[in-house]
Amino acid sequence: MDPVRRIAIIGSGPSGFYAAGHLLNALGDGCTVDMFDRLPTPHGLVRSGVAPDHPKIKSVTRVYDKTAGHASFRFFGNVTFGEDVSHDELVARYHAIIYAVGTPDGRMLGIPGEELRGSWAATDFVGWYNGHPDHAGHEFDLSVRRAVVIGNGNVAIDCARMLMLDAGELAATDTADYALEALRSSAVEEVVVVGRRGPAQAAFTNPELLELGELAAAEVAVEPEGCAEVAELPDDTIARRNVEILRGYAQRPPSGKPRRIVLRFLASPTEIHGDDEGRVCGVTLEQNELVADANGAVRARPTGATERVQAGLVLQAIGYRGAQLPGVPFDSHTGVIPTDDSRVVGDDGPHRGEYAVGWVKRGPSGVIGTNKKCAQETVDALLADLEADRLLDPAPQSDEQLEAFIAERQEHHVPYEGWQAIDRHERERGEADGRPRVKLTAVEEMLEIARGR
Repeated sequence: MDPVRRIAIIGSGPSGFYAAGHLLNALGDGCTVDMFDRLPTPHGLVRSGVAPDHPKIKSVTRVYDKTAGHASFRFFGNVTFGEDVSHDELVARYHAIIYAVGTPDGRMLGIPGEELRGSWAATDFVGWYNGHPDHAGHEFDLSVRRAVVIGNGNVAIDCARMLMLDAGELAATDTADYALEALRSSAVEEVVVVGRRGPAQAAFTNPELLELGELAAAEVAVEPEGCAEVAELPDDTIARRNVEILRGYAQRPPSGKPRRIVLRFLASPTEIHGDDEGRVCGVTLEQNELVADANGAVRARPTGATERVQAGLVLQAIGYRGAQLPGVPFDSHTGVIPTDDSRVVGDDGPHRGEYAVGWVKRGPSGVIGTNKKCAQETVDALLADLEADRLLDPAPQSDEQLEAFIAERQEHHVPYEGWQAIDRHERERGEADGRPRVKLTAVEEMLEIARGR
């Protein structure tokens, strides 16, 4: 067996980089870490999911750059697992494989009318304004007056805030150019954010909720009756502060700003309506009441009372789910890779030397930093298996042999130096306008820059 343990990480988002960092810290020159991503660009949701007006959050990539600078680390961008390289081919060449692919697909409610034009998963909208190549071709009709965002988490708030930012607030961001132009000329005047439960059960973080009250051109409205259901402040610190913030919004007098975000609680969408041309024109909301189940958990119970809200755009921000990787076990109900203590488990039992990390392991929960602890747990499991000689037993491979194998399967693979060339190019494009970067959104264009052309 090779004295050096070779580890493949599939996915280059936060959880993948944190896992790589923990491995390199623990094993140093005793391991090599090869990271694969289907895009030429790394960093996952830090690049394509964090809202453009949150540049400080994106600065975490400096930590990832430090990991990438380790002599035992290699990046293979523009290499698709299951197409360019297969599960069995990597199992035959690496001592361990860590799946860090995240949960790229948006969940949907499954209500009538979801197929109408103007009805989208929030993941499509987020990917669009962030310039993700998979979503760059979408066209959102922003000539409408009202949008409805379904969900009570930070993604819902991000969507609402991006629709309400004025030209000045957008100007200093790395929003994709085509989205920047569309958002600047948007006619959307009101966004209604709908949650099926109450303020105390909302999944917003305090800073995200507070940001809504600082928008230059939009005020926040909370129906007072929406906060009335909270008889007393909850014990949870974040939930308690959320309720306090929401009560403050409910008591604010109108400010006269031209746009408005309405936070609507205790309501569930039951149908999306369309006009004669198949475009969204409204949403039916059913009023809920809160009840406690046998375990004391609070849930929403429909009352039967409904109303119809006119809207021309609907975004569903109700969560993410993973997509199955060829040859890798997948739980279609939960949308994650099934694991036992971070180890991949299939119908045939544990998969030796295979691990999962991040959202594809635990589901879409937590913030970017949550993945650091999650990655440590995964690496700890891998190191325990290394100590017990429970990793894979591949044929001996040199660095050159592995790189030749990848080049044979994808001659246009992008090393980290290629990404750094893309990064410099984007930053230089943004410098003239005082923006962090102007993103490339087409893979072919990225590849040209990565090749130095």
